[in-house]
Amino acid sequence: MTEKSAITLEQVEHLANLARISMSQEELEQVSSDLGQILSSVAKVSEVATDDIPATSHPIPLTNVMRPDTVADQLTAEQALSGAPAEEDNKFLVPQILGED
Repeated sequence: MTEKSAITLEQVEHLANLARISMSQEELEQVSSDLGQILSSVAKVSEVATDDIPATSHPIPLTNVMRPDTVADQLTAEQALSGAPAEEDNKFLVPQILGED
């Protein structure tokens, strides 16, 4: 059963043209019908949503866990480089990947 779409074939054809998508007449009709069903579903949800129900983007409230930014013991360059396969001038030495000289 196809519903009367709020999106016209001309609108779908125009959008397809803007997106440089070639669509057959059957595809245009199907997309128009699909978009109409999507709009209908959104309208049903909008009817249920009321001002006393807050909008949610996540079912569980999210909070950012923060800790104090305090200075702690730091590794020395020697400690950091102790497990490195290669080092040069107190820095990690990694293989060249871009082929530049």
